[in-house]
Amino acid sequence: MTADRLIINADGASRHNPGPAAIGATIKDERGRLLTSISKRIGRATNNQAEYQALIAALEKAIELGARQVDIRLDSELVVKQMKGRYRVKNAALRPLYLKVGQLLSQLEGFTISSVPREQNTEADRLANKALTRGSS
Repeated sequence: MTADRLIINADGASRHNPGPAAIGATIKDERGRLLTSISKRIGRATNNQAEYQALIAALEKAIELGARQVDIRLDSELVVKQMKGRYRVKNAALRPLYLKVGQLLSQLEGFTISSVPREQNTEADRLANKALTRGSS
């Protein structure tokens, strides 16, 4: 399957920050049709680490699906602002995750990344929390 532009919604969840963590993401085509979703536990992580890991997993899957461009929507203002260069990545544990996202984005022809209210990211949030409470699916 080749898709010029895919829409990614991703979210990470952590209990007790750091603590048990999980990721969730949806990948849709331009018409809003769900192509695939991600819902899995990632072990122990902070909420910000989980947010980055959700984005990494979604980008890897989008690239696997043949995406040339992606529209990324996250409810993590920190990750969005760091990826846009508005915030420095001060946390040493986030730096390798930030660099991995950059490496994945460099494989694409283009991308947008935006912060959306949590209410507009409910599917990804539900998938992350489902994995956190019930295990991987």
